[in-house]
Amino acid sequence: MAKKQASRQPFNIVIVGQSGRLQYEAVLFAASLRHCSPNFDGRLFAAVPQAGPRWTDDPSIRNSEVLAALDRLGAEILPFENHHFGQGYPHGNKIELLHALPMGEPFVFFDTDTLITGDVTSVPFDFDRPGASLRREGTWPEPTLYGPGYAAIWKSLYDRFGLDFDSSLDTSQPQEYWRRFLYFNAGFFYFRCPHEFGQRFQEYALSIRNDPPIELVGQNLFPWLDQIALPLVIHSFGGGRDSLPAGHLDGSVSCHYRFFPLLYARESDHVVEVLETVAAPNKIKKVLKGFDPIKRMVFHGRGHKVRALFDRDNLPRREQMIRNKIRSEGFWMR
Repeated sequence: MAKKQASRQPFNIVIVGQSGRLQYEAVLFAASLRHCSPNFDGRLFAAVPQAGPRWTDDPSIRNSEVLAALDRLGAEILPFENHHFGQGYPHGNKIELLHALPMGEPFVFFDTDTLITGDVTSVPFDFDRPGASLRREGTWPEPTLYGPGYAAIWKSLYDRFGLDFDSSLDTSQPQEYWRRFLYFNAGFFYFRCPHEFGQRFQEYALSIRNDPPIELVGQNLFPWLDQIALPLVIHSFGGGRDSLPAGHLDGSVSCHYRFFPLLYARESDHVVEVLETVAAPNKIKKVLKGFDPIKRMVFHGRGHKVRALFDRDNLPRREQMIRNKIRSEGFWMR
């Protein structure tokens, strides 16, 4: 076991830190990492977008209590500039922040609305073969009745960037079924160098945004742009849906909960226990009470009222159905 640990490749973790909801989620993320993965010896970055012409409001973290909590939890504030995205597409933060990370050092990006629930150093990353989250629904594209279909839409993008389309397909899935095509949730992704990955991610995303292929006419690019470009980037570097063995991220080691009502509705007892344990210390609780959904869901018990509405072994198939049920009971918060 000691030999295996010694040979493990070190890596950094990065999340987005931003004013509003994300700054509180960043505190929870950092607290869960320190609690569940005390052996993690890389650097934890909270990448913070800076005020500039692409923002109408200052997106940086200015809450001194949040900043102090992140510092106590060993998170390094990493300022970065938005040159291409910003207020109009904040999902672009996860693309632009990559240029601010240390060059040549392996990284794992996590969406801030994630909890670490196990030992992140146990995840068998191959940083030469990138991967991303397979916990997703078929949100893009939405082919029209008269076409083009999934295959034509995706192939136009692979052709745009000189990539082999056929090798990206899961041929065990039916023709024109969304799972046949490489598609990820951008809730986590990783690679050997953030600058390599970030440059290509930016190039592909800007090309799709500024000059979409004709096959994409009628398709909504927002908010899906990052998830349209991501599989192309991963495929271009030799990664894919099988890059990471199942059961670790989006499994025993991490949980991308998205919103607190969804966490209480559908996640395991262990995830709820981690959330409530890491939020409990007074210094953390004092900070988190500044965000109403955490205050009401976690500290005032509303989360367990949501939890009582659902059978985790028999959840509705689509997330929207879960949201609708929570809303109908008056418990939805975001």
